[in-house]
Amino acid sequence: MSTQKPMVSICCITYNHGKFLAHAVESFLMQHANFDIEIVIGDDCSTDETASVAKAFAEKYPEKIRFTSTKKNQGSHYNLINTLKYCKGKYIALCEGDDYWTDSHKLQKQVDFLEHNPDYVICCHYTRVIDENNNTLYVHPKPVPLVHTYHDLLAGKQEETKTATVIYRNVPGVHQLFHRPWFFSCHAGDKIFKLFATHHTGSKIYVMPEVMSCYRNHVGGIWSMINTQVRMERMISDFNLIIQNFTYPALQKKKLLLLYIKRYLLFELSKFRLRKAYNTVKYLL
Repeated sequence: MSTQKPMVSICCITYNHGKFLAHAVESFLMQHANFDIEIVIGDDCSTDETASVAKAFAEKYPEKIRFTSTKKNQGSHYNLINTLKYCKGKYIALCEGDDYWTDSHKLQKQVDFLEHNPDYVICCHYTRVIDENNNTLYVHPKPVPLVHTYHDLLAGKQEETKTATVIYRNVPGVHQLFHRPWFFSCHAGDKIFKLFATHHTGSKIYVMPEVMSCYRNHVGGIWSMINTQVRMERMISDFNLIIQNFTYPALQKKKLLLLYIKRYLLFELSKFRLRKAYNTVKYLL
């Protein structure tokens, strides 16, 4: 591994992605850029062939790839934090081991944007959603540039910002999230990360109008294949975590109340969770 500080660190966390990981790493290696790139793969004690696949790549490209693994399964939040400790780049690109990139100039385009636009902390792009057999499930027919502010994200707007599209500025303030105990109680860590990064820096997210990655829906996916009821329960849990740990003006508070009523209240009432619904509404009044 080179001692020179790279422009971009690719942070790839993985768990039981043995059948997909090679595709992801190959998409990292195909990147063409006028700057140095390092790849850091963090395995969370997988029980399949993930570790052997990652080690093989690290042995073949020792100057470019670092592999790290936990001694016991710790969960995606801890795996992300542990893997980021080895990332030294000015920018950090995220991609989990079951997703991959499709444009060989993806990182160059995103870095060029961030270098020329200091008021943005994250740059994303559009992505294609595929199934386990690489069949397309969804792709936006007409991508257009998007800008998301902290208040947009707070209101639930985060279109086309999936983890495999994210590249962000490696600044200390962004990683302060990992020192917040409540972070480890959230389910959608990527959403909380984007919220915290924009809130803490006062900067925005830019979404490039290009499809440059694939997000894979599969049985082993952490989020994509969760039961609908469980997914809703986790979204409500994260919503309550957000309103209690982020700051917002009175007008935004009213918007959050309306968002809760529109998206979650009926579900809470259908499960006879009257006390929980009451507490959330009361908090936002």
